[in-house]
Amino acid sequence: LVRFYCDYCDTYLTHDSPSVRKTHCSGRKHKENVKDYYQKWMEEQAQSLIDKTTAAFQQGKIPPTPFSAPPPAGAMIPPPPSI
Repeated sequence: LVRFYCDYCDTYLTHDSPSVRKTHCSGRKHKENVKDYYQKWMEEQAQSLIDKTTAAFQQGKIPPTPFSAPPPAGAMIPPPPSI
Protein backbone atom coordinates (compact mmCIF):
# COMPACT_ATOMS: atom_id res chain seq x y z
CA LEU A 1 0.00 0.00 0.00
CA VAL A 2 1.56 3.25 -1.20
CA ARG A 3 0.12 6.38 0.37
CA PHE A 4 0.82 9.92 -0.68
CA TYR A 5 2.69 12.02 1.89
CA CYS A 6 2.18 15.79 1.84
CA ASP A 7 5.33 17.54 3.10
CA TYR A 8 3.52 20.85 3.62
CA CYS A 9 0.80 19.33 5.80
CA ASP A 10 3.03 16.64 7.36
CA THR A 11 0.36 14.02 6.74
CA TYR A 12 -0.44 10.97 4.65
CA LEU A 13 -3.54 10.92 2.46
CA THR A 14 -5.75 7.90 3.07
CA HIS A 15 -5.78 6.98 -0.64
CA ASP A 16 -3.38 8.01 -3.39
CA SER A 17 -5.51 8.75 -6.40
CA PRO A 18 -5.38 11.82 -8.63
CA SER A 19 -8.81 12.98 -7.40
CA VAL A 20 -7.88 12.63 -3.69
CA ARG A 21 -4.59 14.42 -4.28
CA LYS A 22 -6.29 17.19 -6.24
CA THR A 23 -8.94 17.64 -3.55
CA HIS A 24 -6.27 17.79 -0.84
CA CYS A 25 -4.09 20.27 -2.73
CA SER A 26 -7.02 22.60 -3.41
CA GLY A 27 -8.09 22.65 0.24
CA ARG A 28 -7.85 25.73 2.44
CA LYS A 29 -5.62 24.12 5.08
CA HIS A 30 -3.13 22.82 2.50
CA LYS A 31 -2.93 26.22 0.79
CA GLU A 32 -2.32 27.90 4.16
CA ASN A 33 0.46 25.41 4.93
CA VAL A 34 2.10 26.05 1.54
CA LYS A 35 1.88 29.83 2.07
CA ASP A 36 3.32 29.54 5.60
CA TYR A 37 6.15 27.29 4.38
CA TYR A 38 7.30 29.71 1.69
CA GLN A 39 6.81 32.78 3.90
CA LYS A 40 9.02 31.19 6.55
CA TRP A 41 11.57 30.22 3.87
CA MET A 42 11.68 33.81 2.55
CA GLU A 43 12.15 35.18 6.07
CA GLU A 44 15.03 32.76 6.65
CA GLN A 45 16.65 33.77 3.35
CA ALA A 46 16.32 37.47 4.21
CA GLN A 47 17.75 36.94 7.70
CA SER A 48 20.65 34.95 6.27
CA LEU A 49 21.43 37.77 3.84
CA ILE A 50 21.24 40.34 6.64
CA ASP A 51 23.56 38.23 8.81
CA LYS A 52 26.10 37.78 5.99
CA THR A 53 26.03 41.48 5.13
CA THR A 54 26.44 42.48 8.78
CA ALA A 55 29.36 40.08 9.21
CA ALA A 56 31.06 41.37 6.05
CA PHE A 57 30.58 44.97 7.19
CA GLN A 58 32.00 44.23 10.65
CA GLN A 59 35.04 42.60 9.04
CA GLY A 60 35.60 45.72 6.95
CA LYS A 61 34.79 44.00 3.66
CA ILE A 62 32.01 46.50 2.93
CA PRO A 63 32.81 50.22 3.17
CA PRO A 64 30.32 52.52 4.89
CA THR A 65 27.66 53.88 2.56
CA PRO A 66 28.44 57.19 0.86
CA PHE A 67 25.46 58.74 2.67
CA SER A 68 26.74 57.95 6.16
CA ALA A 69 29.19 60.89 6.07
CA PRO A 70 28.36 64.51 5.27
CA PRO A 71 29.04 65.50 1.64
CA PRO A 72 32.29 67.31 0.91
CA ALA A 73 32.15 71.12 0.99
CA GLY A 74 30.61 72.55 -2.16
CA ALA A 75 29.05 69.25 -3.27
CA MET A 76 25.56 69.48 -4.67
CA ILE A 77 22.99 66.92 -3.66
CA PRO A 78 20.21 66.61 -6.23
CA PRO A 79 16.70 67.18 -4.86
CA PRO A 80 14.22 64.32 -4.76
CA PRO A 81 12.31 63.84 -8.06
CA SER A 82 9.06 65.15 -6.53
CA ILE A 83 10.40 68.73 -6.16
